[in-house]
Amino acid sequence: MHPLLVRVVAQNLINIFIEKRHADKVMEHALKAHPKAGSRDRAFIAETTYEVLRHFRLYQEILGKDPVQESDFWQLIGIHFSLKNIALPPWRELEPLNTAEFQQKINEWRNKLQQTGDVPRAIRESIPDWLDTLGVQELSDQWPPTLHALNQPASVVLRANRLQTTPEKLQKALHQESIETEIMPGTDALVLKVRKNVFQSAMFKKGWFEVQDFSSQKVAPLLAPEPGMRVVDACAGGGGKTLHIAAMMQNKGSIIALDTHAWKLDELRKRARRAGASNIDTRPIESKKTIKRLYNSADRLLLDVPCSGLGVLRRNPDAKWKLQPDQIELLRKTQQDILQSYAPITKPGGRMVYATCSILPSENQFQVHQFLQSEIGKEFTLLTDQKILPQDEGFDGFYMALL
Repeated sequence: MHPLLVRVVAQNLINIFIEKRHADKVMEHALKAHPKAGSRDRAFIAETTYEVLRHFRLYQEILGKDPVQESDFWQLIGIHFSLKNIALPPWRELEPLNTAEFQQKINEWRNKLQQTGDVPRAIRESIPDWLDTLGVQELSDQWPPTLHALNQPASVVLRANRLQTTPEKLQKALHQESIETEIMPGTDALVLKVRKNVFQSAMFKKGWFEVQDFSSQKVAPLLAPEPGMRVVDACAGGGGKTLHIAAMMQNKGSIIALDTHAWKLDELRKRARRAGASNIDTRPIESKKTIKRLYNSADRLLLDVPCSGLGVLRRNPDAKWKLQPDQIELLRKTQQDILQSYAPITKPGGRMVYATCSILPSENQFQVHQFLQSEIGKEFTLLTDQKILPQDEGFDGFYMALL
Protein backbone atom coordinates (compact mmCIF):
# COMPACT_ATOMS: atom_id res chain seq x y z
CA MET A 1 0.00 0.00 0.00
CA HIS A 2 1.52 3.26 -1.17
CA PRO A 3 -0.19 6.54 -0.11
CA LEU A 4 -0.19 7.92 -3.65
CA LEU A 5 -1.97 4.83 -4.97
CA VAL A 6 -4.51 4.80 -2.14
CA ARG A 7 -5.22 8.49 -2.82
CA VAL A 8 -5.95 7.66 -6.48
CA VAL A 9 -8.37 4.92 -5.37
CA ALA A 10 -10.07 7.29 -2.89
CA GLN A 11 -10.45 9.93 -5.61
CA ASN A 12 -11.86 7.28 -7.97
CA LEU A 13 -14.48 6.39 -5.38
CA ILE A 14 -15.38 10.06 -4.86
CA ASN A 15 -15.87 10.44 -8.61
CA ILE A 16 -18.13 7.36 -8.68
CA PHE A 17 -20.21 7.88 -5.54
CA ILE A 18 -20.22 11.65 -5.04
CA GLU A 19 -19.80 12.92 -8.61
CA LYS A 20 -21.99 10.05 -9.97
CA ARG A 21 -19.62 9.19 -12.82
CA HIS A 22 -19.41 5.74 -14.43
CA ALA A 23 -16.71 3.51 -12.98
CA ASP A 24 -15.22 2.43 -16.32
CA LYS A 25 -14.74 6.06 -17.42
CA VAL A 26 -13.30 7.01 -14.01
CA MET A 27 -10.84 4.12 -14.22
CA GLU A 28 -9.85 4.98 -17.79
CA HIS A 29 -9.15 8.59 -16.76
CA ALA A 30 -7.20 7.54 -13.63
CA LEU A 31 -4.90 5.20 -15.54
CA LYS A 32 -4.32 7.75 -18.32
CA ALA A 33 -3.44 10.35 -15.68
CA HIS A 34 -0.65 8.07 -14.37
CA PRO A 35 1.03 6.79 -17.56
CA LYS A 36 4.31 6.03 -15.76
CA ALA A 37 2.67 3.70 -13.24
CA GLY A 38 3.93 0.13 -13.53
CA SER A 39 1.70 -2.87 -14.08
CA ARG A 40 1.52 -3.68 -10.34
CA ASP A 41 0.53 -0.12 -9.45
CA ARG A 42 -2.11 -0.04 -12.19
CA ALA A 43 -3.45 -3.39 -10.99
CA PHE A 44 -3.61 -2.09 -7.40
CA ILE A 45 -5.57 0.99 -8.49
CA ALA A 46 -8.04 -0.98 -10.63
CA GLU A 47 -8.55 -3.99 -8.37
CA THR A 48 -8.87 -2.00 -5.14
CA THR A 49 -11.32 0.46 -6.68
CA TYR A 50 -13.53 -2.35 -7.98
CA GLU A 51 -13.32 -4.40 -4.77
CA VAL A 52 -14.49 -1.44 -2.67
CA LEU A 53 -17.22 -0.82 -5.26
CA ARG A 54 -18.40 -4.44 -5.00
CA HIS A 55 -18.53 -4.44 -1.21
CA PHE A 56 -19.44 -0.79 -0.68
CA ARG A 57 -22.55 -1.35 1.45
CA LEU A 58 -20.78 -3.81 3.77
CA TYR A 59 -17.79 -1.49 4.24
CA GLN A 60 -20.14 1.47 4.76
CA GLU A 61 -21.96 -0.51 7.46
CA ILE A 62 -18.65 -1.21 9.22
CA LEU A 63 -17.63 2.45 8.90
CA GLY A 64 -20.92 3.41 10.53
CA LYS A 65 -21.74 6.41 8.32
CA ASP A 66 -22.17 7.57 4.72
CA PRO A 67 -18.78 8.49 3.23
CA VAL A 68 -18.81 12.09 2.02
CA GLN A 69 -15.20 13.28 2.04
CA GLU A 70 -11.86 11.89 0.97
CA SER A 71 -10.85 10.77 4.48
CA ASP A 72 -14.01 8.62 4.66
CA PHE A 73 -13.05 6.84 1.45
CA TRP A 74 -9.52 6.25 2.77
CA GLN A 75 -11.15 4.50 5.71
CA LEU A 76 -13.34 2.35 3.41
CA ILE A 77 -10.14 1.24 1.67
CA GLY A 78 -8.59 0.54 5.08
CA ILE A 79 -11.61 -1.57 6.06
CA HIS A 80 -11.21 -3.55 2.81
CA PHE A 81 -7.61 -4.48 3.70
CA SER A 82 -8.35 -4.99 7.40
CA LEU A 83 -10.96 -7.64 6.58
CA LYS A 84 -8.26 -9.43 4.62
CA ASN A 85 -5.97 -9.42 7.69
CA ILE A 86 -3.58 -6.94 6.07
CA ALA A 87 -1.98 -4.60 8.63
CA LEU A 88 -2.63 -0.92 7.96
CA PRO A 89 0.24 1.60 7.73
CA PRO A 90 0.36 4.31 10.46
CA TRP A 91 -0.85 7.05 8.13
CA ARG A 92 -2.76 10.08 9.37
CA GLU A 93 -5.71 9.30 7.10
CA LEU A 94 -6.07 5.84 8.67
CA GLU A 95 -5.67 6.90 12.32
CA PRO A 96 -9.31 6.07 13.27
CA LEU A 97 -8.71 2.50 12.10
CA ASN A 98 -5.39 1.98 13.88
CA THR A 99 -6.94 1.66 17.33
CA ALA A 100 -7.62 -1.33 19.55
CA GLU A 101 -11.33 -0.48 19.52
CA PHE A 102 -11.50 -0.59 15.73
CA GLN A 103 -9.48 -3.80 15.51
CA GLN A 104 -11.96 -5.42 17.89
CA LYS A 105 -14.80 -4.20 15.69
CA ILE A 106 -13.14 -5.65 12.57
CA ASN A 107 -12.61 -9.00 14.33
CA GLU A 108 -16.27 -9.09 15.32
CA TRP A 109 -17.35 -8.38 11.73
CA ARG A 110 -14.93 -10.98 10.37
CA ASN A 111 -16.44 -13.58 12.71
CA LYS A 112 -20.02 -12.57 11.83
CA LEU A 113 -19.28 -12.83 8.10
CA GLN A 114 -18.05 -16.40 8.59
CA GLN A 115 -21.39 -17.39 10.15
CA THR A 116 -24.29 -17.96 7.77
CA GLY A 117 -27.24 -15.77 8.64
CA ASP A 118 -25.46 -13.45 11.07
CA VAL A 119 -25.35 -10.61 8.53
CA PRO A 120 -28.41 -9.78 6.36
CA ARG A 121 -27.81 -10.92 2.77
CA ALA A 122 -28.24 -7.44 1.27
CA ILE A 123 -25.44 -6.16 3.54
CA ARG A 124 -23.21 -9.23 3.21
CA GLU A 125 -23.42 -9.17 -0.60
CA SER A 126 -23.60 -5.35 -0.74
CA ILE A 127 -26.72 -4.59 -2.73
CA PRO A 128 -29.72 -2.27 -2.21
CA ASP A 129 -32.64 -3.84 -0.30
CA TRP A 130 -35.00 -3.37 -3.25
CA LEU A 131 -32.69 -5.36 -5.52
CA ASP A 132 -32.49 -8.23 -3.02
CA THR A 133 -36.29 -8.33 -2.85
CA LEU A 134 -36.57 -8.29 -6.66
CA GLY A 135 -33.96 -11.06 -7.00
CA VAL A 136 -35.93 -13.32 -4.64
CA GLN A 137 -39.18 -12.58 -6.49
CA GLU A 138 -37.70 -13.43 -9.89
CA LEU A 139 -35.15 -16.17 -9.17
CA SER A 140 -36.37 -17.71 -5.90
CA ASP A 141 -33.77 -20.15 -4.48
CA GLN A 142 -31.40 -19.46 -7.38
CA TRP A 143 -30.95 -15.88 -6.19
CA PRO A 144 -28.45 -16.42 -3.30
CA PRO A 145 -25.86 -18.33 -5.42
CA THR A 146 -26.44 -15.94 -8.33
CA LEU A 147 -25.87 -12.90 -6.14
CA HIS A 148 -22.75 -14.39 -4.59
CA ALA A 149 -21.33 -15.22 -8.06
CA LEU A 150 -22.01 -11.65 -9.23
CA ASN A 151 -19.68 -10.38 -6.49
CA GLN A 152 -16.68 -12.30 -7.81
CA PRO A 153 -14.15 -10.54 -10.10
CA ALA A 154 -14.83 -11.20 -13.77
CA SER A 155 -12.43 -13.20 -15.93
CA VAL A 156 -10.82 -11.51 -18.93
CA VAL A 157 -11.98 -13.38 -22.04
CA LEU A 158 -10.77 -12.79 -25.58
CA ARG A 159 -12.39 -13.77 -28.87
CA ALA A 160 -9.97 -14.74 -31.60
CA ASN A 161 -10.85 -12.87 -34.79
CA ARG A 162 -11.19 -15.58 -37.45
CA LEU A 163 -10.75 -12.95 -40.18
CA GLN A 164 -7.13 -12.62 -39.06
CA THR A 165 -6.09 -15.71 -37.12
CA THR A 166 -7.10 -18.84 -35.19
CA PRO A 167 -7.32 -19.35 -31.42
CA GLU A 168 -4.21 -21.53 -31.53
CA LYS A 169 -2.12 -18.98 -33.46
CA LEU A 170 -3.37 -16.20 -31.20
CA GLN A 171 -2.45 -18.15 -28.07
CA LYS A 172 1.12 -18.63 -29.34
CA ALA A 173 1.47 -14.97 -30.33
CA LEU A 174 0.19 -13.80 -26.94
CA HIS A 175 2.61 -16.17 -25.19
CA GLN A 176 5.44 -14.25 -26.92
CA GLU A 177 4.07 -11.13 -25.19
CA SER A 178 3.98 -12.94 -21.80
CA ILE A 179 0.16 -13.11 -21.90
CA GLU A 180 -0.86 -16.63 -20.92
CA THR A 181 -4.27 -17.93 -21.96
CA GLU A 182 -6.41 -21.04 -21.93
CA ILE A 183 -8.49 -21.90 -25.02
CA MET A 184 -12.12 -22.87 -24.41
CA PRO A 185 -12.38 -26.08 -26.49
CA GLY A 186 -14.45 -25.85 -29.65
CA THR A 187 -14.84 -22.07 -29.46
CA ASP A 188 -12.98 -18.87 -30.38
CA ALA A 189 -12.63 -17.92 -26.70
CA LEU A 190 -9.36 -17.61 -24.75
CA VAL A 191 -9.41 -16.93 -21.00
CA LEU A 192 -6.48 -15.05 -19.47
CA LYS A 193 -4.73 -17.01 -16.72
CA VAL A 194 -3.51 -13.78 -15.12
CA ARG A 195 -5.29 -10.44 -15.57
CA LYS A 196 -3.32 -8.07 -17.82
CA ASN A 197 -3.91 -4.92 -19.86
CA VAL A 198 -4.35 -6.62 -23.23
CA PHE A 199 -5.16 -3.39 -25.06
CA GLN A 200 -1.43 -2.62 -25.23
CA SER A 201 -0.79 -5.95 -26.94
CA ALA A 202 0.61 -5.90 -30.48
CA MET A 203 -1.93 -8.59 -31.37
CA PHE A 204 -4.80 -6.35 -30.28
CA LYS A 205 -3.50 -3.49 -32.42
CA LYS A 206 -3.28 -5.91 -35.37
CA GLY A 207 -6.93 -6.84 -34.88
CA TRP A 208 -6.32 -10.46 -33.92
CA PHE A 209 -8.77 -10.41 -31.02
CA GLU A 210 -11.54 -8.56 -29.20
CA VAL A 211 -12.26 -8.60 -25.48
CA GLN A 212 -15.66 -10.30 -25.15
CA ASP A 213 -17.06 -12.41 -22.32
CA PHE A 214 -17.64 -16.10 -23.04
CA SER A 215 -21.42 -15.85 -22.52
CA SER A 216 -21.61 -12.95 -24.99
CA GLN A 217 -19.65 -15.03 -27.51
CA LYS A 218 -22.53 -17.56 -27.62
CA VAL A 219 -24.97 -15.11 -29.21
CA ALA A 220 -23.59 -15.00 -32.77
CA PRO A 221 -23.32 -18.83 -33.07
CA LEU A 222 -26.98 -19.11 -31.96
CA LEU A 223 -27.92 -16.63 -34.70
CA ALA A 224 -25.86 -18.81 -37.09
CA PRO A 225 -25.19 -16.28 -39.86
CA GLU A 226 -23.76 -17.73 -43.06
CA PRO A 227 -21.55 -16.15 -45.76
CA GLY A 228 -23.65 -14.27 -48.30
CA MET A 229 -26.59 -13.59 -46.00
CA ARG A 230 -28.11 -10.24 -45.13
CA VAL A 231 -27.91 -9.72 -41.36
CA VAL A 232 -29.30 -6.82 -39.33
CA ASP A 233 -27.83 -6.10 -35.89
CA ALA A 234 -30.50 -3.69 -34.71
CA CYS A 235 -28.96 -2.62 -31.35
CA ALA A 236 -25.31 -2.81 -32.39
CA GLY A 237 -23.75 -0.41 -29.87
CA GLY A 238 -19.96 -0.61 -29.97
CA GLY A 239 -20.23 -3.72 -32.13
CA GLY A 240 -18.75 -6.65 -30.20
CA LYS A 241 -21.34 -9.08 -31.54
CA THR A 242 -21.42 -7.34 -34.95
CA LEU A 243 -17.72 -8.12 -35.41
CA HIS A 244 -18.26 -11.72 -34.34
CA ILE A 245 -21.02 -12.04 -36.97
CA ALA A 246 -18.71 -10.52 -39.62
CA ALA A 247 -16.05 -13.11 -38.83
CA MET A 248 -18.57 -15.96 -39.07
CA MET A 249 -19.71 -14.59 -42.46
CA GLN A 250 -16.08 -14.42 -43.68
CA ASN A 251 -16.75 -10.85 -44.90
CA LYS A 252 -19.26 -12.22 -47.45
CA GLY A 253 -22.78 -10.85 -47.59
CA SER A 254 -23.81 -7.74 -45.67
CA ILE A 255 -24.37 -6.66 -42.08
CA ILE A 256 -26.46 -3.59 -41.34
CA ALA A 257 -25.51 -2.28 -37.90
CA LEU A 258 -28.13 0.02 -36.38
CA ASP A 259 -28.13 2.07 -33.19
CA THR A 260 -29.92 5.11 -31.81
CA HIS A 261 -26.53 6.57 -30.73
CA ALA A 262 -24.42 7.60 -33.71
CA TRP A 263 -21.26 7.92 -31.56
CA LYS A 264 -21.43 4.20 -30.75
CA LEU A 265 -21.43 3.43 -34.47
CA ASP A 266 -18.34 5.65 -34.86
CA GLU A 267 -16.59 3.36 -32.37
CA LEU A 268 -17.84 0.31 -34.29
CA ARG A 269 -16.35 1.61 -37.53
CA LYS A 270 -12.93 2.00 -35.84
CA ARG A 271 -13.10 -1.50 -34.43
CA ALA A 272 -14.20 -2.90 -37.80
CA ARG A 273 -11.20 -1.33 -39.55
CA ARG A 274 -8.84 -2.84 -37.00
CA ALA A 275 -10.52 -6.25 -37.29
CA GLY A 276 -10.51 -6.21 -41.11
CA ALA A 277 -14.34 -6.53 -41.22
CA SER A 278 -15.41 -4.98 -44.51
CA ASN A 279 -19.06 -6.05 -44.89
CA ILE A 280 -20.57 -3.80 -42.17
CA ASP A 281 -22.85 -0.89 -43.07
CA THR A 282 -23.50 1.37 -40.05
CA ARG A 283 -26.76 3.34 -39.94
CA PRO A 284 -27.97 5.54 -37.07
CA ILE A 285 -31.67 5.11 -36.26
CA GLU A 286 -33.06 8.59 -36.92
CA SER A 287 -36.76 7.68 -37.00
CA LYS A 288 -39.15 4.74 -37.35
CA LYS A 289 -38.65 5.00 -41.12
CA THR A 290 -35.08 3.70 -40.70
CA ILE A 291 -36.56 0.47 -39.32
CA LYS A 292 -39.56 0.17 -41.63
CA ARG A 293 -37.40 0.44 -44.75
CA LEU A 294 -35.77 -2.84 -43.68
CA TYR A 295 -38.97 -4.85 -43.15
CA ASN A 296 -38.97 -8.37 -44.65
CA SER A 297 -35.33 -8.04 -45.76
CA ALA A 298 -33.08 -9.86 -43.27
CA ASP A 299 -32.06 -13.51 -43.25
CA ARG A 300 -30.95 -12.97 -39.67
CA LEU A 301 -31.91 -10.31 -37.11
CA LEU A 302 -30.14 -9.72 -33.80
CA LEU A 303 -31.97 -7.79 -31.08
CA ASP A 304 -29.38 -7.33 -28.31
CA VAL A 305 -31.74 -5.04 -26.43
CA PRO A 306 -31.07 -2.45 -23.69
CA CYS A 307 -31.43 -4.12 -20.29
CA SER A 308 -30.71 -3.76 -16.58
CA GLY A 309 -27.24 -5.30 -17.02
CA LEU A 310 -27.69 -7.33 -13.84
CA GLY A 311 -25.89 -10.27 -15.45
CA VAL A 312 -22.67 -8.26 -15.78
CA LEU A 313 -22.43 -6.71 -12.31
CA ARG A 314 -19.04 -8.37 -11.85
CA ARG A 315 -17.50 -6.08 -14.46
CA ASN A 316 -19.85 -3.13 -13.80
CA PRO A 317 -20.37 -3.22 -10.01
CA ASP A 318 -21.31 0.46 -9.85
CA ALA A 319 -24.50 -0.34 -11.78
CA LYS A 320 -26.15 -1.76 -8.65
CA TRP A 321 -25.82 1.65 -6.97
CA LYS A 322 -27.04 3.61 -10.01
CA LEU A 323 -29.95 1.38 -11.07
CA GLN A 324 -33.45 2.17 -9.77
CA PRO A 325 -36.65 0.03 -9.82
CA ASP A 326 -38.48 2.44 -12.14
CA GLN A 327 -35.62 2.18 -14.65
CA ILE A 328 -36.11 -1.59 -14.88
CA GLU A 329 -39.83 -1.10 -15.53
CA LEU A 330 -39.01 1.42 -18.27
CA LEU A 331 -36.48 -1.01 -19.79
CA ARG A 332 -39.09 -3.78 -19.92
CA LYS A 333 -41.37 -1.49 -21.92
CA THR A 334 -38.50 -0.56 -24.27
CA GLN A 335 -37.62 -4.24 -24.78
CA GLN A 336 -41.18 -5.15 -25.80
CA ASP A 337 -41.42 -2.06 -28.04
CA ILE A 338 -38.22 -3.12 -29.83
CA LEU A 339 -39.51 -6.66 -30.31
CA GLN A 340 -42.80 -5.39 -31.76
CA SER A 341 -41.22 -2.72 -34.00
CA TYR A 342 -38.09 -4.51 -35.19
CA ALA A 343 -39.16 -8.16 -35.55
CA PRO A 344 -40.76 -7.56 -38.99
CA ILE A 345 -37.24 -6.85 -40.33
CA THR A 346 -36.92 -10.65 -40.43
CA LYS A 347 -38.05 -12.00 -43.79
CA PRO A 348 -40.25 -15.11 -44.04
CA GLY A 349 -38.09 -18.14 -43.25
CA GLY A 350 -35.54 -15.94 -41.51
CA ARG A 351 -34.39 -16.16 -37.91
CA MET A 352 -34.20 -13.69 -35.05
CA VAL A 353 -32.27 -13.76 -31.76
CA TYR A 354 -33.46 -11.76 -28.75
CA ALA A 355 -30.63 -11.30 -26.22
CA THR A 356 -29.95 -9.50 -22.94
CA CYS A 357 -27.17 -9.42 -20.35
CA SER A 358 -29.82 -9.63 -17.63
CA ILE A 359 -30.64 -12.51 -15.27
CA LEU A 360 -34.26 -11.45 -14.64
CA PRO A 361 -36.96 -13.62 -16.27
CA SER A 362 -39.12 -10.48 -16.60
CA GLU A 363 -36.57 -9.10 -19.06
CA ASN A 364 -35.94 -12.45 -20.71
CA GLN A 365 -38.28 -15.41 -21.23
CA PHE A 366 -41.33 -13.43 -20.07
CA GLN A 367 -40.66 -10.84 -22.79
CA VAL A 368 -40.38 -13.55 -25.44
CA HIS A 369 -43.59 -15.20 -24.19
CA GLN A 370 -45.44 -11.84 -24.29
CA PHE A 371 -44.14 -11.21 -27.81
CA LEU A 372 -45.29 -14.63 -29.06
CA GLN A 373 -48.82 -13.88 -27.80
CA SER A 374 -48.97 -10.66 -29.84
CA GLU A 375 -50.24 -10.26 -33.40
CA ILE A 376 -46.73 -9.84 -34.85
CA GLY A 377 -45.32 -12.57 -32.60
CA LYS A 378 -47.79 -15.13 -33.96
CA GLU A 379 -45.67 -15.21 -37.13
CA PHE A 380 -42.72 -16.51 -35.09
CA THR A 381 -41.91 -19.77 -33.32
CA LEU A 382 -39.52 -20.14 -30.40
CA LEU A 383 -36.91 -22.69 -31.47
CA THR A 384 -34.71 -22.63 -28.37
CA ASP A 385 -33.52 -20.35 -25.61
CA GLN A 386 -30.63 -20.32 -23.18
CA LYS A 387 -30.56 -18.88 -19.67
CA ILE A 388 -27.01 -18.41 -18.32
CA LEU A 389 -26.51 -17.59 -14.65
CA PRO A 390 -23.05 -16.44 -13.50
CA GLN A 391 -22.60 -19.48 -11.25
CA ASP A 392 -23.26 -21.90 -14.15
CA GLU A 393 -19.91 -21.56 -15.92
CA GLY A 394 -18.28 -18.67 -14.07
CA PHE A 395 -18.97 -16.09 -16.78
CA ASP A 396 -21.56 -13.33 -17.27
CA GLY A 397 -25.26 -13.84 -16.76
CA PHE A 398 -27.00 -13.81 -20.15
CA TYR A 399 -30.19 -14.77 -21.96
CA MET A 400 -30.73 -15.52 -25.64
CA ALA A 401 -33.74 -16.83 -27.56
CA LEU A 402 -33.81 -18.05 -31.17
CA LEU A 403 -37.08 -17.47 -33.03
